[in-house]
Amino acid sequence: MKQGDTSACESKKRSLKDNPFTENNMASKDEKNDIPDLADLRVKIDSLDKQIVDLLNKRAQVSLGVGRYKAAHNEPIYKPFREQEVLNKIADSSPGPLPDTHLRTIYREIMSSSRHLQRPESVVYLGPEGTFSYFAAIEHMGSAAALTPKNNFEEIFRAVAEEGAELGVIPLENSIEGTVGQVVDLFMKYKVYIQAEVFSRISHSLMSNAENLEDVEVIYSHPQPLGQCRDWLRNNMRDVPTIPMESSAEAAALVAEKKAAAVVGHSKLADMHGMNILAQNIEDMPDNWTRFLIIGAAPSTEDKRDKTTILFTLPDKPGALARVLSTMPCKAST
Repeated sequence: MKQGDTSACESKKRSLKDNPFTENNMASKDEKNDIPDLADLRVKIDSLDKQIVDLLNKRAQVSLGVGRYKAAHNEPIYKPFREQEVLNKIADSSPGPLPDTHLRTIYREIMSSSRHLQRPESVVYLGPEGTFSYFAAIEHMGSAAALTPKNNFEEIFRAVAEEGAELGVIPLENSIEGTVGQVVDLFMKYKVYIQAEVFSRISHSLMSNAENLEDVEVIYSHPQPLGQCRDWLRNNMRDVPTIPMESSAEAAALVAEKKAAAVVGHSKLADMHGMNILAQNIEDMPDNWTRFLIIGAAPSTEDKRDKTTILFTLPDKPGALARVLSTMPCKAST
């Protein structure tokens, strides 16, 4: 090949490389053509939303029929094992891409609405609104539940056992603080029955109307959250005084009216009061869980009960617990 031919060949290669209609550039153009039209997508979403709403209303009509059946047979509205069965079936049948956790959240709200349509239930919890008990109730019962705050644990037990409240939400034990002794004592005093249990992770945030940590002059909360965030507060807010209050929810309501104050508590308190989250997950021990119980005035009538709780007292003498535990297998086999 002559020198001139080599130059011509190289020139042709450069020309092909720069040509927008070469194979690589054509692929890039095809990829752009694969991007769907946004207007078309929105039309499809609007159509699907209408179908979803129609199906939800059809489901609600069937749920009303279930409510009439329960009323005729004097059955409770709240059926935790049936609800769990529905959630598991929905999650198992989904091919994706919607995650299981999202599906469960959506359907928990659907079932909350169904219960409310069948008959609004009175659910009591340790108030005020915004406590960890409140958020545990919302997490398990859904936002359609008719929640009523109570001032203390005994008021919750009394409301369920004697005053017509259908369900109560109470904390039984915490992975760090241990068992709530007063709650155990109240089980001995009032005739109530465990319907379900809820495990909630306890995580704390620092919230304020202030924009920055440096602007905070005082911190309010219940003594327990303050204690569970002691190391973080000492390392990051050393010179800021802390003031204990009856509850983190009460503290949040107070802080919402101040410019340079902050509260330690559930992060959703920020949404409730329009505050800024200055720091999240500030608890010293992240593996912090509370087991809440849902209690009712009558024992569960569902067949698929998967746990039995026995409460008993013992004489204060050696071997008392061992004798009771050794008796149980014998009684169970007869």
